[in-house]
Amino acid sequence: MSESQINNLEQNIAKYFFRASATDLKKIPGSPIAYWISEKIASVFSSSKSFEDIGKTRRGLQTGDAGRFVRAWYEVEKCSIGFDLTKKMAEKSGCKWFPFNSGGSFRKWYGNIEEVVNWMADGVDIKATGKAIIPSESLYFQQAITWPKVSSGVCSFRWFPDGVIPGDAGPCYYDESGQMEEILCFSNSKVALSFLKFLSPTLNFEVGVMAKMPIIIPSQGSLKKIFQEAVSMHQKDWNASENSFDFHEFLLLTPTHRQATIKASYQKLRAYWREMTLKMQGLEQENNRIFIDTYGLQAELTPEVPLKEITLTCNPHYRYGGDKSEEEFETMLLADTMRELVSYAVGCMFGRYSLDKPGLILANQGETLADYLAQVPQPSFPADDDNVIPLLDGDWFPDDITLRFRQFLRVAFGDAHYEDNLAFIEQALNVKGKRNFSLRDYFLGEFYTDHVKRYKKRPIYWLFSSPKGTFSALVYLHRYRPDTVSVVLSYLRDFRKKLASRLDYLQQVAINPSSSQSEKTKASKEADAIKKQLIELDDYERDTLYPLATEQVELDLDDGVKVNYLKLGSALKKIVGLEAKED
Repeated sequence: MSESQINNLEQNIAKYFFRASATDLKKIPGSPIAYWISEKIASVFSSSKSFEDIGKTRRGLQTGDAGRFVRAWYEVEKCSIGFDLTKKMAEKSGCKWFPFNSGGSFRKWYGNIEEVVNWMADGVDIKATGKAIIPSESLYFQQAITWPKVSSGVCSFRWFPDGVIPGDAGPCYYDESGQMEEILCFSNSKVALSFLKFLSPTLNFEVGVMAKMPIIIPSQGSLKKIFQEAVSMHQKDWNASENSFDFHEFLLLTPTHRQATIKASYQKLRAYWREMTLKMQGLEQENNRIFIDTYGLQAELTPEVPLKEITLTCNPHYRYGGDKSEEEFETMLLADTMRELVSYAVGCMFGRYSLDKPGLILANQGETLADYLAQVPQPSFPADDDNVIPLLDGDWFPDDITLRFRQFLRVAFGDAHYEDNLAFIEQALNVKGKRNFSLRDYFLGEFYTDHVKRYKKRPIYWLFSSPKGTFSALVYLHRYRPDTVSVVLSYLRDFRKKLASRLDYLQQVAINPSSSQSEKTKASKEADAIKKQLIELDDYERDTLYPLATEQVELDLDDGVKVNYLKLGSALKKIVGLEAKED
C-alpha cells in the first residue's frame, strides 16, 4: 500500500472515531452508550433541570378493547360528543364520547386528534371490563404537550387544549412550572431532538425517556409569540380539513380567497399557503436559534429547517414527501384541493354542510330534511330530500351526483364563468392525463376510493352498488333510517324501467328500414350491453337489495362504521380490509 493510500485510510478512520469518557456518559440519565456525545452536551445533563423536575410525564389510557371503546369522531353522533369540558363537567354532561389523543403521524404544534373514546359517566363502561389501564386519571381533560410513543423517524410535539383524554399511544407532559409555551418550543427545537437521538435511539419515546429530557428556559421573551403563532397556524391548517371536528367552511369559498373564477381563487389560496409555510419555516428557525444559543451548541447544530419538516398540510413538501419536482408537488396539491372541493360539495348535497351556514348541519342519527330546514330555512343549494343520490353513467335522474355538482358549482361560484370553472376542476382531477376525462368519470371511477381513504376506511357516505357497478347510489350514514334501503330499491327499479325503455328504442332503431347500417350496428351493440345490465340489476334486486329492504335493518352509530357497514353486506361496495382485525 502506498503512503498516500495509507494517509487516506487514516483520514477515513478518523471520521468515524470518537472519544468519550465514562464520566461524560454517566452524566446522561440511564448512561446510554452515546459515544458520539460532546462534552458540551454531556454537561447540559448534569447542570440542567429535567422535565420530571418541572412537570409530569404520564402515560395515557389503555382501554383494553379499542374496537369497543374508540371511534373516529365522525362515526358517531355529534350531539353525543363532549367538547371542551373539564373532568367534572364531562362526568355530569351525559355525553358518551370525548376527544381522544392517540398519537398519530409526524406533525408538530397542533393536530392529529381525530378519535373519541367512550368515557361516559367517568369511564364506567371501560372500568367495568377490568382490562383497562388508567394511569393518572386525575389529569384527564387538562391541556398538555403530547408526542407519539412510537415514531418511524423524528419525534414531534403538539399542544392540545382542555377537554382531551390522553391515549396510550400519545403520552403527555403536564406542566407545573407555568411555562407550557416555552417547553413546547423547546420540545420542537433541534436541540431537543438531538438529545432524543441518544436518550431513545430506538425511536420508542416512552414517558420515562421524556422525563429525563434536560430543559433550560431562555430569558428571551419571544418564545410565547412563537408558540402562539405556530400553534395558531397549525390549528387553522388542521381545521381547514373536513376531518377536523372544528371544520367550518371550505377555504376556496371564503371571502378572503374567493375570486371571480376557481382558478383565480386557488391561485390566491395557494399564495396564502406558500406565505404561511415560509412564515412557519422562519418561526421554527428562530426557535432553533434561541435554543442553540441558550445551550451553547452553535458548533454542533444549525437552525435551518427543511420545508419537508414544516408540518402544515397545505405544504406539499411535507404532505407528499419524497424526491419530487416543484411541478409534481403543485400538480398533486391542486388535484387534492379539487378533490376536497368535490367532497365538500357532496357534503352539501347530503346536508352535512351548507353554503349558507358554517360548520356541521346534519350530523346526528336519522336526521331528515326537516331538521336541515330548521337550521337553514332558505338554502341557496338545498340538501337532497330522500338521502339517496344516484351515481350513474348518465343523467338518468335529476338528483344524479354529477348534475347536482354542476348545480353546486353554479350556486357557489356563479354562472358567468361556469364552463371555465368546470374545465379547471376536470383538468386538475385528471392527474393521469386520460383522454376525454370528465367530472362523471371522476365520480364513477375515483370518488368513492378517495372518500374511503380520506375517512380512513370509516366512510360516512356509503355506496350501494350492483356487482358490476351498473347501478350505484350514495347515502349519508347519519341520515340513514330503516327504510333507506327501500328508497334505494325504488331508485333501482326506476332505473331498470328507464333502461328497458332505452332497450325498446334501440331495438326499434335496429329494425327500422330508414336507419343506416352504422346506426343499426351501434344500436344493436348498445342493446346487447343493456340486456346484460338488466340481468345484473335483476339479480342484484332479487338476491341482495329486496331481501335487505324487507329486513328494515337498524343501525346504531355508536357501534361504528366497521360494525354497521357489514350489516348491509354485499349491497354495499366492498371496502378492502374493513373486516380485518387490525386495519
